[in-house]
Amino acid sequence: MFSSVAHLARANPFNAPHLQLVHDGPSGPRSPPGPPRRSRHLAAAAVEEQYSCEYGSGRFFILCGVGGIISCGTTHTALVPLDLVKCRMQVDPQKYKGIFNGFSVTLKEDGVRGLAKGWAPTFIGYSMQGLCKFGFYEVFKVLYSNMLGEENTYLWRTSLYLAASASAEFFADIALAPMEAAKVRIQTQPGYANTLREAVPKMYGEEGLNAFYKGVAPLWMRQIPYTMMKFACFERTVEALYKFVVPKPRSECSKAEQLVVTFVAGYIAGVFCAIVSHPADSVVSVLNKEKGSTASQVLQRLGFRGVWKGLFARIIMIGTLTALQWFIYDSVKVYFRLPRPPPPEMPESLKKKLGLTE
Repeated sequence: MFSSVAHLARANPFNAPHLQLVHDGPSGPRSPPGPPRRSRHLAAAAVEEQYSCEYGSGRFFILCGVGGIISCGTTHTALVPLDLVKCRMQVDPQKYKGIFNGFSVTLKEDGVRGLAKGWAPTFIGYSMQGLCKFGFYEVFKVLYSNMLGEENTYLWRTSLYLAASASAEFFADIALAPMEAAKVRIQTQPGYANTLREAVPKMYGEEGLNAFYKGVAPLWMRQIPYTMMKFACFERTVEALYKFVVPKPRSECSKAEQLVVTFVAGYIAGVFCAIVSHPADSVVSVLNKEKGSTASQVLQRLGFRGVWKGLFARIIMIGTLTALQWFIYDSVKVYFRLPRPPPPEMPESLKKKLGLTE
């Protein structure tokens, strides 16, 4: 008879753990074809107790989007002072000569309240971006995994992470662009506007809708490489940490220990993200400040050295930001009891093809 239930993860690393009935004894010709009704109820109850929804369900994707809103909206808003100084260093390097000098000059001219300039468009814009970035990443990851199949998903998992994150960020930047444009105007043009309510009608009156979306192309240039690095580097770093650093399997780690691994992997990914995306970030900052300029004109004027201004501040900001985002996002998954598949393992069928098993 079938009398026990074992928790197993599907070989496909992007499918959630599921319940599989394990046979405890020999079966004769008269054995029933499946578990009794009560066993099925027990299995369903076990799933319900551990997870609030199925992996890949509509509820799963929606709650992942909620996690993205919380992780991106709160972290970007908390780092507005550092972001403000970084943007001013990019658009006016003669006045704001470094990160500490930038804070000093800003405090002298605008006071403590001046460091919070642009918090409203930051919170709204990056909340919308987080919704699309994390929510769509999970959608595209499942979609592309199903297209590739179980074995190719494992073999090409890094390419899958890159493709899924790039696809998600394409839509996330469209959601972010209007608020990013308003934020930069508020932070880098003294006297232009102090609040979002002042900036939006003024920008629309001067340039129409183009004022909000003229920076979307350079935003793609900045954010898509950044997000590709953010997700792919994070996923592979988590995999490496559990394989080479953490002294026990993930299944034996507590939720708190797993979240520590998440934070460390997020910070490592964030450093690489900052370096990859910084030149385009410099172009976006200058482009949203100036009227009538194009991305190519700004890039030519800044030159090689100019596009790297403010890199140290950005590494600190993005490293911390990325680590906190992944930590918060994973914490939201834990809170809502969402399925969190372990790092991928080679499918048994692939092991047999490669001669790794008998």
